[in-house]
Amino acid sequence: MDRIGDYIIPIMIFVIVIFGLIRKVPIFDAFVKGAKDGLAATYSISASLIGLVTAVTMLKSSGALDMIITAVSPLAQAVKIPAQIIPLMILKPISGSGSTAMLTEILSTNGADSFIGRVAAVMAGSTETTFYAIAVYYGAIGIKNIRHTLAAAILADLASMAAAIVTVRFFFGG
Repeated sequence: MDRIGDYIIPIMIFVIVIFGLIRKVPIFDAFVKGAKDGLAATYSISASLIGLVTAVTMLKSSGALDMIITAVSPLAQAVKIPAQIIPLMILKPISGSGSTAMLTEILSTNGADSFIGRVAAVMAGSTETTFYAIAVYYGAIGIKNIRHTLAAAILADLASMAAAIVTVRFFFGG
């Protein structure tokens, strides 16, 4: 038997159309307007996204990411941060897909039930792709000056990363 999840989207579309008919909304006109608004929003954030994707690709391809990891490793080891999660710590605020790939690599190398795997999983779930979020949301509404947003967001990411390590160490040892 098929799962109910296979029918959720068709059911939702059907319910929306029925609700629109009951409320006498011109459904096709509303759909076209929504599509037009969606394209306008996509256009308004595309420059920010292209810039961010280009910067992330350049960071990885140039070897700058490896240099940053090498520079940060001694400090991280001094405060008992596993060296294997440093790339995830650096990449997570910048790139969601890059950090997901890094998490997958960490989990396949170290195992999901290892201390490193658990820290990486908690860290991935409790931090934000800060630069992406700022680029998308601020780009969508045209804000150019991010003021204190970046500093506060990076500080929140660092706090989440530290909390991930402490929490996993407290609950699972390591």
